[in-house]
Amino acid sequence: MTRVPVTVLTGFLGAGKTTLLRSLLTQADGKRIAVIVNEFGDAGFDGGLVEECAAKACAPGDVVELTNGCICCTVADDFIPTMDKLLSRETPLDAIVIETSGLALPQPLLKAFAWPDVRTRATVDGVVTVVDALALSEGRVTLDEDAVAAQRAEDPSLDHDDPIEEVFEDQLACADLVVLSKSDLVPPQQLTEIETRLKASLRAGVTTVRAQGTLAPQILIGLASAAEDDLAARQGHHGEEEEHDHDDFDSIVVKPTAAVSIDAMRTRIADTLGLSGVLRVKGHARIDGKSAPVVVQGVGGRVDLSFARPDVAQAEHLVVIGLKGFDADAARRALAG
Repeated sequence: MTRVPVTVLTGFLGAGKTTLLRSLLTQADGKRIAVIVNEFGDAGFDGGLVEECAAKACAPGDVVELTNGCICCTVADDFIPTMDKLLSRETPLDAIVIETSGLALPQPLLKAFAWPDVRTRATVDGVVTVVDALALSEGRVTLDEDAVAAQRAEDPSLDHDDPIEEVFEDQLACADLVVLSKSDLVPPQQLTEIETRLKASLRAGVTTVRAQGTLAPQILIGLASAAEDDLAARQGHHGEEEEHDHDDFDSIVVKPTAAVSIDAMRTRIADTLGLSGVLRVKGHARIDGKSAPVVVQGVGGRVDLSFARPDVAQAEHLVVIGLKGFDADAARRALAG
């Protein structure tokens, strides 16, 4: 039996995974692709964005959103049953793409492909790790371990383990291909330096490509890595641990009042991102006098707002993700304006 190739799309919060996935689906060229989208927290958002552009590639029910927590920690409860349903479709799939939460570790997910019900019917074509070039250039995520060590030596109050770095390290350790997103926002010389540092952190043979939102499907699919057979070479910070907890991170869901203008909403999002410990804001919000909600994407110091299609029903809420202990009440006040 021919096994269905599965692409695991991973990367830290706000790196651009959903943008890349939407691009892939619009260029499906007749292939039938199923998608599993995983969210951190209790409310979904990315699944709706994917469904908007999935008509060419996905049949009804072929876009599945899992919001019970990071997929790496809910393999048995969520992932295995979902894969079984997709692989049991009467019309065989050409491919499956799994977009993990930005806080997920790819390793436990790859181990799930050794389960008997999955192994005979699917294989990991490749792990594509999306890396935010802008975040690296601004120091929000770092590849410079020596600099981090020196910083901790100077300031003993710094946590010995940085949860952001741990997740990032594991996502890089699993990669078959690294997509450097937002590369157009970083000066060329700095981008070259980032690529050099990335190469030193990656396994031999892993390539890096630059992206500004879209890539040709043949770059992302057809890697034929069979990653489930190569787990020993893909151990990151967490090694052979089956799971990790997410006690270092938290999320809230907010339904803000309408803003008087899109600029006013932009200010609300920027103020929220400016709060200590807040990493990501995304979702839909309302602008006075506008029939369609705005799609909100905020990470670091960058806020992207665009109006959604009026004919697409969207739950109007914002998801705020941050380090454990971030001031949730302050975030709610900021989003309320």
